[in-house]
Amino acid sequence: MTRVLLVIMDGAGYDAALSECGWLEGAVALGQARRWKMRTALPSLSGPMYETIHTGLWPHQHGIVSNDGMRASSSPNVFSLTRAAGKRTGAVAQAYFHHLYVGQPWDPLRSIEHLDKNADIQAARFYSMEGYGPMNACAPAEIDLCAQATLMMEWHAPDYMLLHSCSADTLGHTFGGDSKEYRRQIWQIDNALSRSIPVWRDLGYDVIVTADHGMTSDHWHGGTALAATEVPFYLFSDAEGPEQGEELSQLGIAASVLALIGITPGEGMGNAFLMPLPHTK
Repeated sequence: MTRVLLVIMDGAGYDAALSECGWLEGAVALGQARRWKMRTALPSLSGPMYETIHTGLWPHQHGIVSNDGMRASSSPNVFSLTRAAGKRTGAVAQAYFHHLYVGQPWDPLRSIEHLDKNADIQAARFYSMEGYGPMNACAPAEIDLCAQATLMMEWHAPDYMLLHSCSADTLGHTFGGDSKEYRRQIWQIDNALSRSIPVWRDLGYDVIVTADHGMTSDHWHGGTALAATEVPFYLFSDAEGPEQGEELSQLGIAASVLALIGITPGEGMGNAFLMPLPHTK
């Protein structure tokens, strides 16, 4: 069966990705990757979209409807179903994912490093982004996040691995979705991925690169504006996929990832748009 790495470029809208992700777009041009436009669920907020990506449900169904009051996921999700199938999970991600899928209280001095075979995310490195904003627009370096994910895959070989970068979202909220700072940060992500994806492919992973939502020119997201709800979906894999030019639904990510790993999707999950080739089943 296939191992899958999902990269979430938090806040990276479709047009900005096509403009700034030169390496990813070059891979598409050379036939090394495929790219589609994807439409998010609503509201286009980070916490609700993290859960939608992993459950295939609308926020109205899974109940995570705002970044306020984040709680543990109560729906079957990619992490829980992968663990239940006897496979391994891993993540390098912001603390919201700890709240959703670890099932333990967040301790700012101890939860950064996580290793628990009984949790839905079994091995992880989390970051808090405590106090970030216009006066403190800090974020982990993209290449450092990629390095942590690489080591996680080499040490633990998770069947499902998540890599989540929050930097484009941070710069978008600080400077706006039309700003040079926002666009440059998306390029920084692409630059780190250019050095990392070939290594990850050699480790045997299918790689998906997408976003939870985009960013509007008024430094925000959450509504129905195309700048907030249109995101890219890049695929480095031999899997069967939709026709080029078809617009994808974010609701299909969870079922697609599970299909590639060889796990039956949860009840009510959106329809998978990716399937493994017959010889890999």
